[in-house]
Amino acid sequence: MTVVADAIVRPVSRRFGLRDFLSRMVREKPLGTVGGIIVLLFLLAAVFANVIAPYPPNISNVANKLAAPSAQHILGTDNLGRDQLSRIIYGARVSLYIGLGASLLNVIVAGIIGLLSGFIGSVFDLVVQRFVDIALSIPALVILITVVSVVGAGVMQIVIVMGVIGGIQWARVVRSAVLAIRNNVYMDAAKAAGGGIWHIIRRHVLSNIMPVMIIVFSVSIAGNILAEAGLSFLGLGIAPPTASWGGMLSQNGRTYMYQAPWLAIYPGVALTVVVWGVNMWGDAIRDLLDPRLRGGVGRYGVAVKKIEGRKKKNTKEVA
Repeated sequence: MTVVADAIVRPVSRRFGLRDFLSRMVREKPLGTVGGIIVLLFLLAAVFANVIAPYPPNISNVANKLAAPSAQHILGTDNLGRDQLSRIIYGARVSLYIGLGASLLNVIVAGIIGLLSGFIGSVFDLVVQRFVDIALSIPALVILITVVSVVGAGVMQIVIVMGVIGGIQWARVVRSAVLAIRNNVYMDAAKAAGGGIWHIIRRHVLSNIMPVMIIVFSVSIAGNILAEAGLSFLGLGIAPPTASWGGMLSQNGRTYMYQAPWLAIYPGVALTVVVWGVNMWGDAIRDLLDPRLRGGVGRYGVAVKKIEGRKKKNTKEVA
């Protein structure tokens, strides 16, 4: 019977950390793994653009304008003779700056508004949520176009505008996470122990909503990249001659799309692939971090099944 008791009380070995998380993503989320690889390549292209790009992005060669894809220019050239591949690689850097910067600001703004609104509650929560309802009722692109046309175009302006507006819209998600834990027993115990509001927020609330904050960050990157491309396509984003995927589609892509279709195809493909990869990667992170999406047996279902099988085997041996 000792063998059976040992099998019953033996705890499930739990492995935490990046290695465990990556192994679970490879096993359970193959599309998320592919998306993560695309995101990694996107980051490398953006960070090392000056090393990877075969030509400077803004060097013109009118004698070689609208050249078809060849060994010299893999993706062809535009109407000014600029290498299309180099401009797409440098455009990834702009998308990286705006995507990560705006998403980080999304998390900060959503965290402040959602945390205070959900934790304080009462009249403060009621008033704040009515402003959030107003922000959600207006299409985000309309707000972006209006505000950017007032404050002007530029990387910093776009990051701030997209970060603040997106953060207000994500605040409802963070508020829901705070409301889900606000009335738990350990919160009452912390208050009974004399913990102050900021101490409880820092030690108990933030640690429990951190997975939600990570999900907000990863999911909002793709939306911010698309929003920047939309603004640049409308002429309100990154000003030329800076390479931007949306600007490349708007300026040369529309004008010469019949004469040189590669000017519209390749920036569009780059934008599509990156947004798809970020979405798949963000969805995989959400599924792996959200305990409600892990199934009825929980994260360690496989290990539990192994222990149950071991218990049955040992019981048969004792019998």
